[in-house]
Amino acid sequence: MTFNNLFTLCIFIPVSVLLYYLLPKMLKPAALFVCSMVFYAWGGLWNLLILLLVTACNYFTTREITYFRGKGYEGAARITLVFTVAVDIGTLLLFKYTSLTFPLGISFYMFSAMSCLLDIWQGRAKAEKNPFSFLLYMTFFPKIISGPIVQFADFQEQLLNRPFRKKNFGAGLELFLFGLYKKVLLADRLGAAFGTLYAQPQMAGATAWLGMILYSLQLYFDFSGYSDMAIGLAKMFGFHIDENFSHPYLSRNISDFWRRWHISLGAWFRTYVYIPLGGNRCGTALQIRNLMVVWILTGIWHGNTLNFVFWGIYHGLLVLLDKFVIRDRLEFIPAAVRILLTDLAAFIGWVFFFNPTLGSTLGYFGKMLGRDGIGFWNGMTTFYLKENLLLLLIALLCCGPWLLHFHEGSVYRRGGVRMILSVGIQLLLIVLCVAMMVGATYSTFLYAQF
Repeated sequence: MTFNNLFTLCIFIPVSVLLYYLLPKMLKPAALFVCSMVFYAWGGLWNLLILLLVTACNYFTTREITYFRGKGYEGAARITLVFTVAVDIGTLLLFKYTSLTFPLGISFYMFSAMSCLLDIWQGRAKAEKNPFSFLLYMTFFPKIISGPIVQFADFQEQLLNRPFRKKNFGAGLELFLFGLYKKVLLADRLGAAFGTLYAQPQMAGATAWLGMILYSLQLYFDFSGYSDMAIGLAKMFGFHIDENFSHPYLSRNISDFWRRWHISLGAWFRTYVYIPLGGNRCGTALQIRNLMVVWILTGIWHGNTLNFVFWGIYHGLLVLLDKFVIRDRLEFIPAAVRILLTDLAAFIGWVFFFNPTLGSTLGYFGKMLGRDGIGFWNGMTTFYLKENLLLLLIALLCCGPWLLHFHEGSVYRRGGVRMILSVGIQLLLIVLCVAMMVGATYSTFLYAQF
């Protein structure tokens, strides 16, 4: 089950929200757990079986670690931790690198499981005694398919204290709708345009560049749209999940880009890999090693082909270049130019994502350089550009906060008729989303495959 289908929007989410708020406080966690089970099981009982096995294994391990430490058996606790983390990683690699059916969201909930183990080991959280609370952390349906990755220490306190506030519910609903607009009205349209272009056996250099731009924008609106929906829906249930995207295509350097893109994944690697390795407190040589380890692991997490390893190395080298060579030496360059250069570096990296093999990736780079033998610009380039120009302009405008700032300034601060107009526009956008979902073929979220 995904958020962008009519059953989820019109039946599952409204029923889940009503059930949650109608039941007494002591039954609310159970209601959320049942809803999460239904949501995840919709993708197949095989997926659910793997999820429950992983959850049970990690729950009992957290209890064992706490027991061993309480008895003073530090060695046994350490062995239990290492063994379970190894099993978690091995399970993830088994499904990623074999022909076994890939369970939905396994990359995300495996990292949630390891977060729990490591938070308890580091003393950031206590082992959860209530198995239903642990199950809810692992299976909470807004985040289970495509994140964001919520660290256990940040989630545990909310399991006990989730006060209902009308303001938060309204803000959550609005954020959910904004995410839906990003996915259906922008990402799916960009994806359709990119799919048509990518299917061409030959293309001029400028056409290939246009394809790269279309995919880069699609990926952003697809994943940030899902994140907005997940965070908004969680807020409607009283949970706080931190922002996962902060206008990354407005970054002025590549390090800043990765502080804004998939923030929860970056935080996970920083907390559980980079800092334990020594972070930036261990000299330049070891810091370089730590950064490259993180980036190679980030690439491996994303996919099971050499493409993703090279993508990780590519961005690791860019981050090293930015931190140790460029640093603040480009401050004299206008901000707009630095943003364009950063986006260019990021967009080139996404070519590794949308090609299935390293060979096809190199072939696409060749197309971008005009190696197809049909020049840099031709009639096909003009056609695709004209067909998608308005969509591109709207997408580029929506990469920043300008529309939201305009909406807040012109509606919320003035109210009155403007508020009524805003509601009318929202209803129109919802109708457009529904119409497009009815007329479109199945469209999942890109990051669900990772």
